[in-house]
Amino acid sequence: MDPISLVGALLILIGVFVGALLKGVSPVAFFTVPAAFLIVVLPTFGAAFLGTTTSDAKNLPRLFKMMFRKGEGEDGDVVPTIVGLGERARRDGLLSLESELDQLEDPFLRKGLQMVVDGADPEIVEEVLDSEIRAMSSRHRQGAKMITSMGTYSPTFGIIGAVVGLIVTLGKLDNPSELGHGIAAAFIATFWGVFLANGIFLPWAAKLGRLSALEVARKRMLVEAVLGIQSGFNPRVLGDLVRSHLPPSRASSTAEPERSSA
Repeated sequence: MDPISLVGALLILIGVFVGALLKGVSPVAFFTVPAAFLIVVLPTFGAAFLGTTTSDAKNLPRLFKMMFRKGEGEDGDVVPTIVGLGERARRDGLLSLESELDQLEDPFLRKGLQMVVDGADPEIVEEVLDSEIRAMSSRHRQGAKMITSMGTYSPTFGIIGAVVGLIVTLGKLDNPSELGHGIAAAFIATFWGVFLANGIFLPWAAKLGRLSALEVARKRMLVEAVLGIQSGFNPRVLGDLVRSHLPPSRASSTAEPERSSA
């Protein structure tokens, strides 16, 4: 789990509900009108599903888990693996890497090196891997687009819920004692629409976009690493190439110690 995502969620909940409590509004009040919550939540998901496909909608639970997932693009653990493969390729030839492929956990790196071992031209290797990256990026954009649409729909359905509540309230003008309660209940739907949009859906979509960018960057780094191994780069140069894609803190922690002169 990404700790900063958890911190962000806690800040949202504390800021909204504790802030409401300090203003004299009990957080329980937001849950006392189930109809308002129903009018906002179900139509929001319904509108999102109406605008997408079954396969995209089935990915919703996985997309939710990704909200709290740590990005892969800042992972420097791949550096020793890349350097070791480069050393093996320079010492024993590209064909010697075939025995290492089954031990690689990253399927993208394994696929690239398999093409190298099979003797594919560098242009072909790069085109195939880039094609896979583009397809992955397209899938990610569709997932983020669905969540963004939910952030667009929910405030509108919150207004619809408020209108419905006001219609009920205006029908009780002959009973002034119930007007205040009715108006307050009507605006609970507006609260849920705006809260879900800005507290959940839009940050969720932003996190998906960031994770996608990190994964794309990581895969492009692996493409350069595979092509470097195929071209016979010096392992030290290969390590520097991979580390150049990492944040400075991660790059320095994976840097090779300088050899002391005799």
